[in-house]
Amino acid sequence: LQTFQVPSCASKQELTSGVAIAHVLNKIDSSWFNETWLSRIKEDGGTNWRLKVSNLKKILQSMMEYYHDVLGQQVSDEHVPDVCLIGEMGDGTELGRLLQLVLGCAVSCDHKQGTGEIMSPESHDQSCLTVFVSQLLTKEPVEAGTPEPYGDFDSQVSALRCLCVIQVSVLMEEKSSLQVELQSLRERLNQCEPPDVSSTITNKKLLLLQSQMEQLQEENDRLESSRDDLRVRADVLEREVTDLQLRNEELTSLAQEAQSLKDEMDILRHSSDRVSRLEAMVETYKRKLEDLGDLRRQVRLLEERNHVYMQRTCELEEELRRANAIRSQLDTYKRQKLISERDTLRETTEELRCAQVQQQCLTDIMYMNVFSVCVCVRDTVVRLQQENKMLCVQEESYRHRLEELQTLLEESQRCQNTLETQNRCVQQQISELSSQVEELQRALQEQDSKTEGSSLLKKKLEEHLEKLHEAHSDLQKKREVIDDLEPHEDSNMAKKIDELQEILKKKDEDMRRMEERYKRYVEKARTVIKTLDPKQKSNAVPAEVQVLKNQLTEKDRKIQHLEVRNTHTHRDWCWSVTVVMMILCSSLCVFSMIPRGRAPDTTRRRSSSSQPGTTW
Repeated sequence: LQTFQVPSCASKQELTSGVAIAHVLNKIDSSWFNETWLSRIKEDGGTNWRLKVSNLKKILQSMMEYYHDVLGQQVSDEHVPDVCLIGEMGDGTELGRLLQLVLGCAVSCDHKQGTGEIMSPESHDQSCLTVFVSQLLTKEPVEAGTPEPYGDFDSQVSALRCLCVIQVSVLMEEKSSLQVELQSLRERLNQCEPPDVSSTITNKKLLLLQSQMEQLQEENDRLESSRDDLRVRADVLEREVTDLQLRNEELTSLAQEAQSLKDEMDILRHSSDRVSRLEAMVETYKRKLEDLGDLRRQVRLLEERNHVYMQRTCELEEELRRANAIRSQLDTYKRQKLISERDTLRETTEELRCAQVQQQCLTDIMYMNVFSVCVCVRDTVVRLQQENKMLCVQEESYRHRLEELQTLLEESQRCQNTLETQNRCVQQQISELSSQVEELQRALQEQDSKTEGSSLLKKKLEEHLEKLHEAHSDLQKKREVIDDLEPHEDSNMAKKIDELQEILKKKDEDMRRMEERYKRYVEKARTVIKTLDPKQKSNAVPAEVQVLKNQLTEKDRKIQHLEVRNTHTHRDWCWSVTVVMMILCSSLCVFSMIPRGRAPDTTRRRSSSSQPGTTW
């Protein structure tokens, strides 16, 4: 590391901070380990082992990326050091692994800036470097069936060359040192005097040195031969590398072709899946088309029926208006007539009061006649009371019936609301099905232009359309049968309406008869009063005549009360009959709409606009 002229790295503790190693990596390859990367290494770590560990982690990550991306080599897990042990404990073995990776970067890099400086150290250091390089060349055993990566051959060749250079340099230095030593010994031998005693010793030393020199020469020859063998092996490896590169290119081209074929297979598989999905969609759309045809027919039939019912309701409303106008006129005439009769009765009572004096001279026969007339009036009043009770009972029965009809009306309204919701849902389904049919037609047109199997789809579509027409004809026949069965319900409802109208006419006739009877009774009372002589004056009035007058006034009041009550009951009865007719008409509309859904919202708008104030 000192050959790179970096900051102080004399001790192990100075190397654990990672600053010197980072500067060495910057000198090895400044393009990868640039200044920005070097600025991230914190130099003020000191005794803080966490900063040391963070620096070492950054250095290790950058070196692993350099081995993988630049050198194209894969470092085994056993050569990866544990930086936590280096920073915290200062472990020497893990630090040696880290420095071994740095040496591999220096030997295998493209620039090889530090190769000359690496050869210059002493023999002991050079032997350590050779061991490190040989350890870098060792790999983990490759599993069977897994191909060896082709990028490792270049690194092996370069590492072998470096190893050979290092070994040759070591041997040359040893040779030069031995030659120097031999030269010095020869000089010493020449300078010293040749005594007899020491000649034998020097001869032995010379023989020993010559033998050593011969051994070293043999070893040098052996190393040169091994160097030649290594060169030959390197050439062979280079040729193998070129062959393997060509083979790799061929295999990559074949892999690209296989990938393109695989992509085409995926596209074809996707298109086949899409065709199957489209066929399923076609079948679903055909089923939906069948349902759509049925729904359209139902909607048309319901519109026609609703139009007929609307015409009927309009006619009934016009008749109802006319009847209401006529009834209001009759009520006004009756009131006017009752008011005039009340005025005449008041005049007659006043005349009776004036004629109280004259009534003293009446004979017993006249008293008997008056008494008989009063009895007749009493009988008529009793009959009227009985008829009033009967009318009250009928009124209560009509009220109960009206409540029942109102409940029926509420149920019919509920049914109508449910049918309206069903109709909305049906209309939404119709719109969705129509949009889906259009999309299906567009998809079929596009598929006709793209795929060859469109003719089969067309044939299938024609077959399904024929089946659809057959189903439509069957449904039409069934609907005709249902339409033939439905007029029975309409005839039954018409019969009920006719019966109610006949009952209404009978009640009107009964009311007219009662009014005629009442008029007769009033005329009889008037004739009885006129028979009395108003010219006879007397100061004393019999008690019986006064009682009879009081009874007459009470009867008049009761008669007026009964008339008013009768008019109210008649009015309520007419209103209840009209409500019954309206409910029957609405129930007829609802029950005819129940089998096939409800009519569209336009019919409801027409009915609501034709008669405001009524709910259908």
